Amino acid sequence: MTRGFRPRKRFGQHFLESSWADRVIEGIAPRREDRFIEIGPGTGALTTRLARRVDQLTAIEVDRDLAAALEREAPPNVRILTADVLEIDPSVLGAGPIRIAGNLPYNISSPVLFRLFDWTARSDSIVDATVMVQQEFADRLTASVGTKDYGVLTIFAAIAADVRLLFELPPGAFRPVPRVRSSLVHLRFRPSPVRVDSPQTLERVIRSIFTQRRKMLGNAARAVAEAHHRNATEALAAAGIDSTRRPETLTLVELARLANVLAAAP
Repeated sequence: MTRGFRPRKRFGQHFLESSWADRVIEGIAPRREDRFIEIGPGTGALTTRLARRVDQLTAIEVDRDLAAALEREAPPNVRILTADVLEIDPSVLGAGPIRIAGNLPYNISSPVLFRLFDWTARSDSIVDATVMVQQEFADRLTASVGTKDYGVLTIFAAIAADVRLLFELPPGAFRPVPRVRSSLVHLRFRPSPVRVDSPQTLERVIRSIFTQRRKMLGNAARAVAEAHHRNATEALAAAGIDSTRRPETLTLVELARLANVLAAAP
């Protein structure tokens, strides 16, 4: 859609090549009745193709010059929103159902995903998200329990969505060419598969113990347990968890049990 723009390092811009855009669109699988939000449209490689296949598309672009150029060329069913996706209130997106697509800048992939997790925790209007991210980031999103990539991102993704790796993109799929490979990942949002009495306590448990993932749980869980006036070893035992295990071995179900034990503390 938009040509001649030089990518700006401060925005982490790597524009998708047209030759790969069609394959990405097939991965997204848009339907005519869908209402899409595109994050970081860049020069419009996906924007143009999505606009042909859906009734409504809102593209959120933080780069004012790019946004202005996109707006001049956008068809009637496309709205260009000049904004930082990390700062906008989701109410401006309107009522759902909404689908998300985008080529996420590597430097903000994690904040954007956590922003989406926050939105979906407060509303069921967002159906899914299909996003391009750095391959290492995708590995963390889809990691199995007990692996080195399993951690905070994996667990919060598992709370919010079913995550699936669609395919990988080589560095040459983008301009300028990044030094890393990328992946297209699909997240289908749904209610959490675990019941917790306090989502805030579960979040504190996850973030606290994974900052000390090399330690055994008796030590890794000490700070969060003491914050709830509990002994870590006793709280772990009450949740049916061996205190000699390490954080990366805990399933989401076990983390939820520990959070419920701590939330029930006087």
